[in-house]
Amino acid sequence: MNPTDEQTAAADAFRAGHHLALQAGAGTGKTSTLVLLASATRRRGRYIAFNKAIAHDAAARFPATVTCKTAHALAFAAIGHRYARRLNGPRQAGWKTGTALGITKSVRIGDREVTPKALSHAVLRTVTRYCHSADRTLARHHVPHLRGLDDPDLHTQLAHVVLPFAQKAWADLQHPDDGVVRFDHDHYLKIWALSDPKIDADFLLLDEAQDTNPVLEHVFAAQRDHAQLVMVGDSAQAIYGWRGARDVMAGFDGHALSLSQSFRFGPRLADEANRWLTIADAPIRLAGTDAISTSLAPVEDPDAVLCRTNIGAMTEVMTYLAAGQRVALAGGGESLRALANAARDLKEGRRTWHSELLLFPSWGELQDYAEHDPAGGDLKPFVDLIDQHGPDVILAAVDQLTPEAHADITISTAHRAKGREWASVRIAADFTPPKDTDQQDANGRPIPGPIDDSEARLAYVAVTRTRTCLDLGGLSWINNHPDGNPSLSPDPAS
Repeated sequence: MNPTDEQTAAADAFRAGHHLALQAGAGTGKTSTLVLLASATRRRGRYIAFNKAIAHDAAARFPATVTCKTAHALAFAAIGHRYARRLNGPRQAGWKTGTALGITKSVRIGDREVTPKALSHAVLRTVTRYCHSADRTLARHHVPHLRGLDDPDLHTQLAHVVLPFAQKAWADLQHPDDGVVRFDHDHYLKIWALSDPKIDADFLLLDEAQDTNPVLEHVFAAQRDHAQLVMVGDSAQAIYGWRGARDVMAGFDGHALSLSQSFRFGPRLADEANRWLTIADAPIRLAGTDAISTSLAPVEDPDAVLCRTNIGAMTEVMTYLAAGQRVALAGGGESLRALANAARDLKEGRRTWHSELLLFPSWGELQDYAEHDPAGGDLKPFVDLIDQHGPDVILAAVDQLTPEAHADITISTAHRAKGREWASVRIAADFTPPKDTDQQDANGRPIPGPIDDSEARLAYVAVTRTRTCLDLGGLSWINNHPDGNPSLSPDPAS
């Protein structure tokens, strides 16, 4: 490869021994750049990959002096192997684990009855959130917020009940040979992190740094005294904050560099990406390659449709199946199946332990919550879809899904699409604009509310998945929003 000036600058800074934070925009060749860095030295390095598939692919590209592993693989080699007997044990319902921990009675919090099933689920999620954190002890903020208990005082009451059982569960997980809580990979990663490990390497390369859980960030940063640290990622693609991930690049004490030349798409698409990067106040702007002509125009038969939510994906799947298309769903249909089964349980008078719906005793209560509670507005499309079609129709649609290799079209959420690309992409209609403010412009029209940073980052991920043609679709409202078109910035009415 002929390195760009930015890649050459990164290689020079690496040779000088600097700790590096490398902002790599969509399609800018971050892995090629890391290989360039590693190939210029005989020192021993470790590349810490986001998942096993990335680690496997990277191993074929990096020199033999670099070991390519996930953080979990490092943790397993050091500590996790001691728990091999407990790993991948038989799955069981969360309430059974809760019963084994002593959760046998319902509790009343506010006007909600929290059943043993709901408490058990909250306890196990508390342990998971603790494992993703850098904290050394379990605390109230690890207890998840449950729909229907949104008030801070109610959450405090929930935490008072949940924390003792979570501490009991964590103590159970310390036993290498047996226990009542199912032991998984995040558990030994946390145990490893708490041991303050030293990773044997001269330099470390951390990929997808913008989506790093605090537990790994802590381990990585702790190697600074003996190893050169290089983190690479795209702060504008930090879209997993809802599950505990944190953009560690912004506050990293190191030499900040960037890769802005995208090789995935042309200048027109780069302009669209930069619009969202500006809204998100991202630290990078992209340049497209003249070797590819990428257009923004309606697409009748896209290769992929990208959705904001699982509910939006469910709607698109059903629409294309009804049109006789062979449809694939990125990541498979299990999330949709779980939602539909949860809806069926509620409609038939049974409680569900789906994480989003477990506090609702009936479908009617969920309908009321989605319609009237401000915290439940995002569930309304799901409720409407079930009311229109019924859960059995949706379950039948999931059964008709086709593997991607044989599909006419792929449906994906923007989260699932991260790291992927297609020739042509349509953005689904569930990327809705922010609500209007109570102010009006000089013509009496409502002034749109500001675009949330997290929504702008997700839109950036969505629009940069294409190579040749993007149908802006559900994000077309940006053309009439002052944040995306400053010439439209209104003056509030006096």
